[in-house]
Amino acid sequence: MRRFLLLVLVLSTVFVFAQSKLVIWCSEKQVDILQKLAEEFKAKYGVVVEVQYVNFSDIKPKFLTAAPEGQGADIIVGAHDWVGELVVNGLIDPIPSFPELNQFYETGLSAFSYGGKLYGLPYALEAIALIYNKEFVPNPPKTVDEMIQIAKQIDQEFGKEVRGFITSTTEFYYAVPFILGAGGYVFKETAKGLDPKDIGLANEGAVKGVNIIKRFVDEKVLDPSDNYQIMDSMFKEGKAAMIINGPWATKAYKDAGIDYGVAVIPNVDANLVAKPFVGVQGFMVNAKSPNKLLAKEFLTNFIARTDTMYRLYLGDPRLPARKDVLELVRDNPDVVAFTQSAANGVPMPNIPQMAAVWGAMNDALNLVVNGKATTQEALTTAVERIKTQTQ
Repeated sequence: MRRFLLLVLVLSTVFVFAQSKLVIWCSEKQVDILQKLAEEFKAKYGVVVEVQYVNFSDIKPKFLTAAPEGQGADIIVGAHDWVGELVVNGLIDPIPSFPELNQFYETGLSAFSYGGKLYGLPYALEAIALIYNKEFVPNPPKTVDEMIQIAKQIDQEFGKEVRGFITSTTEFYYAVPFILGAGGYVFKETAKGLDPKDIGLANEGAVKGVNIIKRFVDEKVLDPSDNYQIMDSMFKEGKAAMIINGPWATKAYKDAGIDYGVAVIPNVDANLVAKPFVGVQGFMVNAKSPNKLLAKEFLTNFIARTDTMYRLYLGDPRLPARKDVLELVRDNPDVVAFTQSAANGVPMPNIPQMAAVWGAMNDALNLVVNGKATTQEALTTAVERIKTQTQ
């Protein structure tokens, strides 16, 4: 009787697999490798996996609209800071434990955890770092003071032809390493998780960190209008000596023929290490999908494997979330440097209240660097605005 029931279970599982189709929404960089993996999965399990390209910025809003109706993708590939909002809305399902879970970095697992449960399978970590053109900067600076000195020397030598240092001046994400490094924090870390009522973006450390950005502007190293597009294009053209950017950008720099290096972001001072946000990319399962059990099977027994994760890394070369995959690519100096930067960093908050932080802090930076408010005034206003929107 037991053998008969087991046979029925196996045949039922095979039938369900044969009748099912999984749909994945991902951004451009994952499409090619996921399509190849989908073909392999179909050949082995008989399950069609349809990989659909969606602009990264559109994946979450599109999913928020479709998932409540049991529609859209069975699996989405996205950022860990979506987790809080998606969990609160009941749109993603916990990922079950699997044998090689301990091979994943705790940073990645923590980033995709909410309320003590894992809601995503991490595949890549990312953190910004200092990227420098070796033609102009043979040895990267260790402190902010040293970086400003080097940048000024390059500006004086090359005039408008080459900028010594560029970053996105009024974008909170790129100011974070100095704010957190100086002692600011977004939400207080407690034993029960992040406390959204305790915001440390107007404390003494945060003021000190934002004043570093203001100092860059006051000393004519940065311009208030500097943004990501200017930074990225000038570095690719060999017209910027130092920038702050992430591992997603290095392939384009390499293709452009730039002899670049990667290093940790210079210290706030001799004793305070810059702390960038650490972001994690991963796979999440639609809680309303009729195929969610199959989706979890696909993730935990196929995508989570070392060989699959290594191929994902090759297709989208960000810092791998598996320890053994990092060992396979340890001869890559970019990976080593970005990993060191991530080791200094702090996981980006994944609670829904984080959504209110970006606009408030971007506006605060705009006010400060354009001389329309003191640093303390701008940050106090930003914190009050965040509290109004979240509490």
